Amino acid sequence: MSLNNIPNKTDKAERAEIIIRNHVILSMGIGLIPVPILDTVGLSGIQLAMLRKLTKIYQIPFSDHIGKSALMSLIGGTGSVPAARIVFTAMKAVPFIGTSIAAITMPVTAGAITHATGRIFYQHFASGGTFLTFDPKKVRAYYDQECSSFKEK
Repeated sequence: MSLNNIPNKTDKAERAEIIIRNHVILSMGIGLIPVPILDTVGLSGIQLAMLRKLTKIYQIPFSDHIGKSALMSLIGGTGSVPAARIVFTAMKAVPFIGTSIAAITMPVTAGAITHATGRIFYQHFASGGTFLTFDPKKVRAYYDQECSSFKEK
């Protein structure tokens, strides 16, 4: 769903939640791709698109370079989640068993990562933050908590 298809009568928070939810669903679908690395590239693209749409809601200037840097500083700085992505992606290279295990675990992991990323940036932008004021170190614990809570649902 594009930002233009979201009803104008909703407020910024509702629009942000819709964007996050839609991109979580897309991410979970990408997690089903059985080709190693292709899933990671697709997931990064989905998260970048989500971030672009969130910045439109809060009228924050966006460029792909800034968006990629912000995503990498957040996702790359949290040790357990990127490690899990690498392991699940590598497992897809193992015929049958690895692909089967990854098919079960990767969609949930991809959805959790996108959910947590969306929530972090939504709250940051909603509170008046910009890319210049974003500090991934301050949100790492909350990021991990959001990933875990999503996986428990």
